[in-house]
Amino acid sequence: MTTQSPRKIRFTKMHGAGNDFIVLNGITNDLSAVTKEQWRKLAHRQLGVGADQILIVEKTTRSDADFRYRIFNADGGEVEQCGNGSRCFVRYIHEQGLSAKNPLRVEVAHFIVTQETVSAARGEGK
Repeated sequence: MTTQSPRKIRFTKMHGAGNDFIVLNGITNDLSAVTKEQWRKLAHRQLGVGADQILIVEKTTRSDADFRYRIFNADGGEVEQCGNGSRCFVRYIHEQGLSAKNPLRVEVAHFIVTQETVSAARGEGK
């Protein structure tokens, strides 16, 4: 019997409009083998980190996008889009120095969305 040793992966915990998110960098970490059950355990509020959703930043698979954005609900299932999560996604990209572009073109599920950071002068946070 072989056992796998746990691996450490840096994550960022973010909040947006009443939802909380775990954000992971799938560009520098291979997350392809993570199972639905493992996502569920990570999002568990008492036994894991706890979150409404897990957001993954990945390299895009398309030439017309800057990044790929994957979203997993707390039950481990993958979904197509999350408005509050997208705000955190863009902020994470900028704060981690992955890109200074604003707006960003982001691949989600089967389409491209344009996401941007809105400055306080333009009404964010009011």
